[in-house]
Parts: sequence; structure tokens; C-alpha cells
Amino acid sequence: MLLTQQNSYFSPMKRTLILDQAAISQKTRRIAYQIVEDNYDEKEIIMLGIDGTGYEYAQLLKKEIESISEISIKLLNLKLDKQKPLSHPIEIGGTKLSLDNKVILMVDDVANTGKTMYYALKPVMEYSPRKVQVAVLVDRQHKLFPISSDFVGLSLNTTMQEHIRVELVKGKAEAYLI
Repeated sequence: MLLTQQNSYFSPMKRTLILDQAAISQKTRRIAYQIVEDNYDEKEIIMLGIDGTGYEYAQLLKKEIESISEISIKLLNLKLDKQKPLSHPIEIGGTKLSLDNKVILMVDDVANTGKTMYYALKPVMEYSPRKVQVAVLVDRQHKLFPISSDFVGLSLNTTMQEHIRVELVKGKAEAYLI
């Protein structure tokens, strides 16, 4: 893990690099192995990537799982307003397939309070999945909602004033503490 101060190309704020490209790749590979080990007898997993960077991270994780396993991964985009989750419909994009009796893997880049994942489960509750699991690259451990992550790349204790930003741009992956 590399810790340095850098200027952001997204904003002029100082930020600390907490995960560089190599660390994100390594952690993603480890999470993929954990998911495969925990679901070794499954033929298919429905992966729901939280819209935005969560979906982008789900694409990386899907690719990694497929490189080490024969498990079929169906990746769908889960769209919701993270600031005001009930202001717009929470929708699972893509095909209209049933989630009944399926293994559902919810994926996001960062878990903060658990609020986003809590509301992201709303459309899943319309079905009867066999199992629901949560994978995140960074878990901040500031849970205000009863959500825990099953697969975590980096668990980090931060203050409530600090933020984590994962940037997945043009093949470059980095995570920063801001």
C-alpha cells in the first residue's frame, strides 16, 4: 500500500493515496477468490453493481472471477440516488430476469454508513434470493444501518469528516483519503 500526498486532478484538495493500481488489483483478486470459495458449488451469480464507481468496480471484480472460475456472472447496474435514495425509483438495469433462488452479490466501491447498500436492497426484497452477499473495495466501518460487508479489500477507520474516493479512469485505478 502506498501513502503519499498528491493534488487531485478532480479537485485542488490535498489527498492521500491509500490504494494504488497494484494494491487494488491484488485486493480485487483476493476478493474474487473469496467469492469463488464461498460459492464453489454455484453455477451462476447475479452481480449488482451500485451505479457509478460501484458498477465500474463490479466490472473489474467480474473479470477477475471469470479468470479464475467457471461460475457464470451476470452483471447488472443498480441505479439509485445515493444522497436521496427514495427521491427516484431504485432500479436494477439490464435484463428482466428473476432473482428468485439466485445468489446475489451486491458490489460497491466504498461502504460508509451502510445507507446506500440498505436502500439498494429494496428491489432485491421483491424476490426470494437464495443468498445475498456484499463486496466492497474499501469499508470505512461507520455503520449507521444494519449492513455488513462479506468481502472487503481494505477495512479503514476514518473520521466522519474524511472521505474515500475511488477513481477508475482510463484503465487507472486508485483510492484516496480526502
